[in-house]
Amino acid sequence: MQTQPGYDALASAYDEAFPTGYATLVERHVVALFAEELLADGPAGPVVDLGWCGAGHITHDLDRRGLDVLGVDPSTGMLDLARRRYPQLRWHRDDAALGRLPVDLSPLGGILARFSLIHVAPETVPEVLAAWAARLRPGASVLVAFQVSEDPGSPVLEFDHAVARAWRWHPDAMAAALAEAGLSERWRLVSQPDDSNRFSTCHLACRLA
Repeated sequence: MQTQPGYDALASAYDEAFPTGYATLVERHVVALFAEELLADGPAGPVVDLGWCGAGHITHDLDRRGLDVLGVDPSTGMLDLARRRYPQLRWHRDDAALGRLPVDLSPLGGILARFSLIHVAPETVPEVLAAWAARLRPGASVLVAFQVSEDPGSPVLEFDHAVARAWRWHPDAMAAALAEAGLSERWRLVSQPDDSNRFSTCHLACRLA
């Protein structure tokens, strides 16, 4: 996920644009549901906030809710902001495939990937999801968020993201890619375009068998 140069340059602007990390109340409540479901399952191992942990607000939110969480981002600029704001939390620079996570890190209990897979070239997404599955414990939970392609005939569409190359996915196509990696869909929420989002967005939750 080679997005760090653009996000490095715009780290301060993103921090100002998203002062809580969330663009909408829907995003906040869906992440809360993800956390509550993990906590209801009991001790689960570390949870990774992957690829858009950004200035650290969402990672902090997960920690505040009682999860053992690690913030991961490929952008040095974003991580610098996160480390300064929340020095008590753990931060790690890595890309979407999590290839540089510490080898002694216990099997992960969950992955939260908000608007990060959109920057992974579609032909590489299966490889990334397989890498996730290899790091997750059985029964672990994954929540991905992405902009939606509305046309089933064009399930993956590139769009003009302000920072880096990005792709929209039809929810069924993303669910199928996750299923190929052994991650079975549990629920999805699709919200319509609004002042914060020019495309529909999907939050898709799944679990490793």
